[in-house]
Amino acid sequence: MTKITLITGAGRGLGRNTALSVARQGSDVIITYKSSAEEAQAVVAEIQAMGRLAIAFQLDSGNIAEFAPFVERLRTALRETWQRETFDYLVNNAGHGEYATIKQTTEGQFDGLVNVHFKGVFFLTQALLPLLADGGRIVNLGTGLTRVSYPGFSAYAAVKAAVDMLTVYMAKELGGRGIAVNTVAPGAIETDFGGGLVRDNPDVNQQFASMTALGRVGVPDDIGPMIASLLSENNRWVTAQRIEVSGGQAI
Repeated sequence: MTKITLITGAGRGLGRNTALSVARQGSDVIITYKSSAEEAQAVVAEIQAMGRLAIAFQLDSGNIAEFAPFVERLRTALRETWQRETFDYLVNNAGHGEYATIKQTTEGQFDGLVNVHFKGVFFLTQALLPLLADGGRIVNLGTGLTRVSYPGFSAYAAVKAAVDMLTVYMAKELGGRGIAVNTVAPGAIETDFGGGLVRDNPDVNQQFASMTALGRVGVPDDIGPMIASLLSENNRWVTAQRIEVSGGQAI
């Protein structure tokens, strides 16, 4: 039976790359997007061009009130598109960055990070558990910034550290259903994350490259295929792990 992967925040960046990577591996794909339907539909079209099924749903991953209606829309789509009641893999990728020192960080910025990256991951996963197949997988997106500090990312890194621990508890509690749960923690990546801080600022790019064993910052193609491989049967015995994919950042 064809696998079905749900990836949040997959209209661009790492989510888009992950969606394309799992499709190349033979999975059908469901993606969510917050605001850009055009970007999301472009990803859907790319996946469909590979001969795979794909659909996109609008979802604000930081707004818990949207989760119950989303689950019902998803349940309907699974029945109508795949004649199934469940999907196989969940990738909690949706997120954003706030670049501010502790002194500068506002309560609104802080709450936004918590709502999307931690509270949203917790309660969206909870809401989706009835639709996640036994023997499935969950991948939560972490960050290399939980192991090395960089000014301006205190709140973001702290929230992602909470996700690391949440992953361990998910793995323990869902292990009885054969569901493996892991965190993938990218290092510095050239995307529009944080306003394109790493991609568009040569000084920041070089700072991270100089602290990375492989001598450069990452690109989306370094991350998406790795997540796809983690969802394959080759990694069925890996769970409760934080897997850093950073080219050897700050070792």
